[in-house]
Amino acid sequence: MPDTAPTAVLDSLASVRAWQEDFYRDLHAHPELSHQEWRTGSSVAARLREAGCEVQDKVGGTGVVGILRNGDGRCVLLRADMDALPVLEATGLPYASRQVTDDGVPLMHACGHDVHITCLLGAVTLLAQARAQWSGTLVALFQPAEETADGARAMVEGGLASIVPHVDVAMAQHVLPFPSGLVKSRPGPTLSAADSMRITVHGRGAHGSMPQAAVDPVVLAASIVMRLQTVVSREVAPGDTAVLTVGSLQAGTKSNVIPDHAVLQLNVRTYDEHTRSTVLDAIERIVRAECEASGSPKEPEFELFDRYPLTDNDNDVTDRVAAAFEDYFGDRSGPLPQQSASEDFSDIPTALGAPYTYWGIGGIDADTYRAAEQAGRVAQDIPVNHSANFAPVVQPTLDTGTQALVVAALAGLAG
Repeated sequence: MPDTAPTAVLDSLASVRAWQEDFYRDLHAHPELSHQEWRTGSSVAARLREAGCEVQDKVGGTGVVGILRNGDGRCVLLRADMDALPVLEATGLPYASRQVTDDGVPLMHACGHDVHITCLLGAVTLLAQARAQWSGTLVALFQPAEETADGARAMVEGGLASIVPHVDVAMAQHVLPFPSGLVKSRPGPTLSAADSMRITVHGRGAHGSMPQAAVDPVVLAASIVMRLQTVVSREVAPGDTAVLTVGSLQAGTKSNVIPDHAVLQLNVRTYDEHTRSTVLDAIERIVRAECEASGSPKEPEFELFDRYPLTDNDNDVTDRVAAAFEDYFGDRSGPLPQQSASEDFSDIPTALGAPYTYWGIGGIDADTYRAAEQAGRVAQDIPVNHSANFAPVVQPTLDTGTQALVVAALAGLAG
């Protein structure tokens, strides 16, 4: 028998839609970098207080937590991330960002975090207005610095566990480049773990006309890049998934000077710890071997940074939420393909000892997507997250994201 609570709560969706749309456009026009979300956090805190939440701000720096208590029952945590990216917006929207940092770096909400914030505020408002339809505690968590992989950890280290009650289940969503109005979920490994690595290899500098006097770190680095291409194809089992990308190679300053070092930056994506350690170990082994083969005068240096955990959705929680989505959205709900993007959301429920689930909502105009699909040009014509042209259509994206959070929260509160 269908659950009537979501429909009863969401009957008032029109009452929040007008301010949501204006709030979203304002957020989009005023993005802030990781750990600098002061304006955003202040706006979020004000809305939470207006909805009747207990509010704790500056958690882990710029994080905000709103707690809505409604009698006895389970506790559900809903999370939205708040930070933007150093991207020059090219959408041409009337509310496009024109923000720059003090040193001239352009800013843009190129990943849709402004959507996440706005939808969660709408969901909290609707649930606050319909307390007769549920009981328990709702925690609305607005996290800084997802893009630098340390915002969730900062909130945990900033005392999150002492601020919130015991959390029974945690949930989050992300707007993605598929048709707006759709909601997609997936049990098990959903978003990859990610590891970025900076490697410095050392040579011996010399005049470009005297290569015999040098240990050329450019050739050494090139050899490493080529050899790394065999890691996934020859050291990872065919049924497992891994991505290894060398995104940067920097060496030297002039055409006729052989430099004394080179710096490589690479990124690894995996879906289980065994594959993760296999790939990282292979990288170090290959780099050390190539340095020895080249006669490098110093040991290479390795620095891991921007490390994201695996997002591994709890099966039972995800099945319950997926069933609730199917009940409410019908054929607009469905399975989410495994994503090679990464998130730090899972650091929060892991620290709190709570099972979690994470789903996707579409943000692309359905007609635009359908036309690109029919022409076989989705990859070419549909901007993806982090693109200067990524601009989720305002509706039905905001409505769908708000509905999904309400439906999922009620499923979690019901147990």
